Amino acid sequence: MHPAPPPWRTLAILFTGVFMAVLDTFIVFVAAPAIRTDLGASPAELQFLLAGYQLAYAVALVTFARLGDRYGRKPVFLAGLLVFSLSSAACAAAPDAGWLVAARFVQGLGAAAMFPQVLAMIHVVVPGPHRPRAFAVLGAVIGLSGVTGQLLGGVLVTANLFGSPWRPIFWVNVPLGLITLALAARFLPRTRPNGAARLDLRGTAVLTVALSLLVVPLVVGREAGWPLWSWCSLACGGLAMAVFAAVERRVPAPLVRPGLVRQREFRLGMCLVLLTYAGINSFFLVLSLALQDGLGLSPLAAALTYLPFAAAFLSMSLLGSRVGRAPLAGAATAGAGYAVLITLSATLGTGWSFVPALLLIGAGQGLLVPPLLNHVLSAVPRADAGTASGVLATGQQIGGALGVAVVGAVYYSALDGSPLHALALACGGILALTAGAIAVLRLLPRN
Repeated sequence: MHPAPPPWRTLAILFTGVFMAVLDTFIVFVAAPAIRTDLGASPAELQFLLAGYQLAYAVALVTFARLGDRYGRKPVFLAGLLVFSLSSAACAAAPDAGWLVAARFVQGLGAAAMFPQVLAMIHVVVPGPHRPRAFAVLGAVIGLSGVTGQLLGGVLVTANLFGSPWRPIFWVNVPLGLITLALAARFLPRTRPNGAARLDLRGTAVLTVALSLLVVPLVVGREAGWPLWSWCSLACGGLAMAVFAAVERRVPAPLVRPGLVRQREFRLGMCLVLLTYAGINSFFLVLSLALQDGLGLSPLAAALTYLPFAAAFLSMSLLGSRVGRAPLAGAATAGAGYAVLITLSATLGTGWSFVPALLLIGAGQGLLVPPLLNHVLSAVPRADAGTASGVLATGQQIGGALGVAVVGAVYYSALDGSPLHALALACGGILALTAGAIAVLRLLPRN
């Protein structure tokens, strides 16, 4: 007897929420100069505008994952989508920079409520044989939303709709979010909540403090010049994580079950997630900077340069199931692309000179990223699906922030030469991260 087909209508609704959440991580980067000019934002306000969304997103993921386990994933997803849509409207109507920073933080909380419910619902409602395909499509959506964020941002900023170059990047979320909310309320299935499990308020408080101490210096430390407080915050964050581990061993219903972290496949998968997203996020950052600072491209022209990457990513993500050991092949292909980019950066004259490297990197990421989520969650028991999804999504955010901080520091430290020379050195760091991902992939089971 063949298993039931995957519920694609349900997945399409869930993936729309993911697309919006990830897109908003990247779209603001393109519009930041226009926001600074229009609202007179200070450097600190602009910095927290970019970092506040990511901070709220990373810190709240595990807590919202547990709320989904307790009260049901559909109501938490609906609440997150509603908060995201309303806060997008608040961002678009912001009268000053302070209002925009606050609304952006709330928007990140809405995204944090949505994302772990999506991962958990795939794990619960999609039959096992179809689950890798569903995760592959989700991975493709996540990868393409990052490129789309930069491309759409460039288009909207250039179009200057309604006399504003930046407000439309937030208004576009409102109708899409409300339509998706109505469809989700009508068609999403209800998964059985684990109402008997009490919320671990002590663990939630300690984890929130620990993640805040770790994420804040990662997302703002580089711009601030890595002052003493940033290093103290990182050290205290490590200590707070140790306190969190001790607290979780002493409560009857822990926020993160210790047995989950002891699973070898899950630990290796989390290492892979950290390395992979550190490379992806930092690559988008340094390439965008090099295209605009080094080659003098406009935001729209710089965004269009990503089209070869997007085409290769989409093509290989759809063909990945036919490639043996696709993640390992993908990491190796992406590594070759970074090596080509390092070689070409000394002689590049136009943005389209990046095409050979972007095709390799896009193809490699298309083979690596889509099955990555299934690799991490495949060995997780059904009862831990929500918590594991929250931990995984938190790892994505922390890995991305860490990569941006470290690789971004390499890029800026080399700007005394030229932006393209700095790009080559930064890609050397990304190549090292990719080599680490290949080493972890060799330790994972073949299936």
